[in-house]
Amino acid sequence: MDIVKDLLNGSKLALSRTITAIENEYEEASSIMRELYPHTGHAFVLGITGPPGAGKSTMTDKLARAYRNMGKTVGIIAVDPTSPFSGGAILGDRIRMNSLTLDEGVFIRSMGTRGSLGGLSHKTADAVKALDAFGKDVIFVETVGVGQSEVDIVKAADTTMVVLIPGMGDDIQAIKAGILEIGDVFAINKADHDGADKLQAELNMMLDLDGEKLDWRPPIQKVIASQGEGINELVALIEKHYAHIGATGKLAQRRHDRTKTELLELLKASIGSYITKNIVKTGRLDNCLKDIEEHRNDPYTIVHQLMNELLKQ
Repeated sequence: MDIVKDLLNGSKLALSRTITAIENEYEEASSIMRELYPHTGHAFVLGITGPPGAGKSTMTDKLARAYRNMGKTVGIIAVDPTSPFSGGAILGDRIRMNSLTLDEGVFIRSMGTRGSLGGLSHKTADAVKALDAFGKDVIFVETVGVGQSEVDIVKAADTTMVVLIPGMGDDIQAIKAGILEIGDVFAINKADHDGADKLQAELNMMLDLDGEKLDWRPPIQKVIASQGEGINELVALIEKHYAHIGATGKLAQRRHDRTKTELLELLKASIGSYITKNIVKTGRLDNCLKDIEEHRNDPYTIVHQLMNELLKQ
């Protein structure tokens, strides 16, 4: 396909069109991804998450600059809240990182949540693969918060960084289970604000109680992203974690688990598409509902029959 050839030859337009096809589930998306897949598996993927207002976009901007200073090319996927007007991403992250768009070595793309996770996890993973095939050395996946959907999205990452800020109060308790599960590195942004030391102490206490991460204790770095303070130290910790999981075999295991999850998601999506096309849109679902409501049949028998039909095909 020309679009694949152009992408592999460094066309940013082809890359943009590919991610658009992925996001909007165009028919050619699967064919594009099939051709791109052999060219993936080279980039380092960093997940960046944290509560709204933590300064993730500013942090992403500064980290991208740091990696560019190291001579590495950068791709950024910013998962944005969806605009209620256009259905697209609000693009606030791209506005805040506007100066990066002038750098030929950086590619930024916002992907809208569209009101729900709705397969965004697997779309994000495919967008990461497109950036990987394009040749980006480091790919950032920045999410809108720390809910379950964000936990799913950052599973597309090799290393996950959680950004927190002082003054969250009881919020830290509410999200601690999620962040302890996914955080490999913690960054306390706005560290010049009151409560930064208290937040660091609370995090340390929570990490000390977590016995599951014996081989890697997630480090905590205080940062003032708006001023660029602590960014180089943070990059060093991120690189240290990446080297650690590479040396211990955990990187290979994470990527194995990720491939397994993606495969299962693709299977579920394929089955869902079959049901929509052959059962919902043909009117069979309405007939089945009528049979159930009038007690001529039951939902369990109908599901069994429909699954048998699907498997035979």
